[in-house]
Amino acid sequence: MSKWYIEKGDQGDIVLSTRIRLARNLREEPFPIKLDAQGKNRVNALIRSAVFENDQNDFSFIEMKDLSRRQAVSLAERHLISPEFAAKKEGSALILSKDESVSIMLCEEDHIRLQVMKAGLDLEGAYDIADKLDSMLDARVHFAFDERIGYLTQCPTNLGTAMRASVMLHLPALTRCGQMTRLANTVSKLGLTVRGAYGEGSQPKGDLYQISNQITLGITEETAIANLKSIVLQLVAQERAAAAELMKNPAEEDKIYRALGVLRLARLLSSDEFMELISLVRLGVARGLLDVPMEKINELIVNMQPATLSVMHSEADGPAARDAARAKIVRETL
Repeated sequence: MSKWYIEKGDQGDIVLSTRIRLARNLREEPFPIKLDAQGKNRVNALIRSAVFENDQNDFSFIEMKDLSRRQAVSLAERHLISPEFAAKKEGSALILSKDESVSIMLCEEDHIRLQVMKAGLDLEGAYDIADKLDSMLDARVHFAFDERIGYLTQCPTNLGTAMRASVMLHLPALTRCGQMTRLANTVSKLGLTVRGAYGEGSQPKGDLYQISNQITLGITEETAIANLKSIVLQLVAQERAAAAELMKNPAEEDKIYRALGVLRLARLLSSDEFMELISLVRLGVARGLLDVPMEKINELIVNMQPATLSVMHSEADGPAARDAARAKIVRETL
């Protein structure tokens, strides 16, 4: 079964992916911070039986303690778990769909962190799947909910809908024009936040940014999604306009062709250099300068991350071997 991130979705020249994440807690159980390993395992077993009750062959159950550090980090690189969850072991588990579009973190900050990922811009589609799974689970394990303040979560900033909707954008032209700081300040006034691809505190490597809603209390899921979609479409339009302007400079076009040349011939590629070059190539594909399938570019961006590369290719053990393996795979792909 092909992974969701290999596809090119709506607005796929700029938008890589959409994610809807719901935080939920069981009504009868203390928050994970108050549970020992035995208590967490009890909660995990309840949720596991709820998901697998109808013989859900599409899902697998993974205990974090059974994964190596590298395997756990690879899950975070593929946005299937949070970087914080990758460090958790005893009492933490993951329920993951075969195509990796649905992942449910068990006993992260909350009992359940249910997330649905879709290619391109598809907030409504991702929310529809998340909502159906949410209703199914609530009917079986009963979530902590208050009529006045909504879903109860360990962190007060998630109260209300407890939903984080986020969209991953590739914004190389706006970055090169020095407009990202101004745009981030503007969208923050609208209740949204712009971060690097791996969330809070992460750097926007490869000109990849994550934009998500900050407000969860006193607002419906539908309104939050509509707000986010409206701003994302404005950013998409601004990026296309900035890219068209940028391409009027022959030196900028030259950078794109040089980047493709290096990627097609290099024998060693560090992760940082790869992300810098693939961003330029992706811009070239988006502008119609290069005849490379966007799906191949998106797949490389995910699979060439350090831990994921090491997990997929056993010979890529250690930085030097990894850089050589990355260069070889990129050469063969492009």
